[in-house]
Amino acid sequence: MTKILKRIYAGLILLFLYAPMFTLIVLSFNASKSRAKWGGFTLNWYHKLFHDRAMMQVVLTTLMIALISSVVACIIGTVAALAMDKMNAITRNTLMGVTNIPMLNADIVTGISLMLLFLFFRFKFGFTTILLSHITFNIPYVILSVMPRIKKMNPSNYEAALDLGATPIYAFFKVVLPDIWPGVLSGFLMAFTMSLDDFIITHFTKGAGVDTLSTKIYAQVKKGISPEMYALSTLIFISVLVLLILINTLPSGNKKDEKVVKKA
Repeated sequence: MTKILKRIYAGLILLFLYAPMFTLIVLSFNASKSRAKWGGFTLNWYHKLFHDRAMMQVVLTTLMIALISSVVACIIGTVAALAMDKMNAITRNTLMGVTNIPMLNADIVTGISLMLLFLFFRFKFGFTTILLSHITFNIPYVILSVMPRIKKMNPSNYEAALDLGATPIYAFFKVVLPDIWPGVLSGFLMAFTMSLDDFIITHFTKGAGVDTLSTKIYAQVKKGISPEMYALSTLIFISVLVLLILINTLPSGNKKDEKVVKKA
């Protein structure tokens, strides 16, 4: 009886989580623009989406910002996490506290602060300011994803590589990076998702003529959201779902290493 109740409870949670997404997917195939009326099955909204140059430009801008900011944040965050691990406890804890501030802060506070900073230095608002803002709020997520992996890493492996004649750079890429790679990948995916989803900070730091998906959808709310957005959201949802399935099902290098160790 307890197992049945647990399954029902878990099923209800999943239902509430994914019911809006399934509704969105159904509406993307609805021939009628009305959300309350089914007008028949159609792929017309997907056809219009791929032939809408303005929307494709918004999608390209969003993906470029998300990808570039995630990669840069991963590099900076990983280096910062490695440096913080070598610091004394007081300095490390202080920096960790500072790292948590952007995550605990309200997005509107971070957005206005960055806007004022760009105004002070007379930056021209546009693609660059959005990119710098996304890099800024993505770095803490990368640091907090990489730090636990560094704590689990055996420092003797790196020292052994140096003793065997490896250069510090070679030892980093061959010994350290493979150990912390799951954390780096998690940080990248988290940063990419946060960048793709962000609205408030982007709204305060974007310039005229530059839009991301979030700001474009917000602008359409006043006059009514086009069904093309349903089609676009469906494609993004399916892409993310496939990516997560691949990451969780493909064999990792760590498992192969474990098998080699067991055989040895």
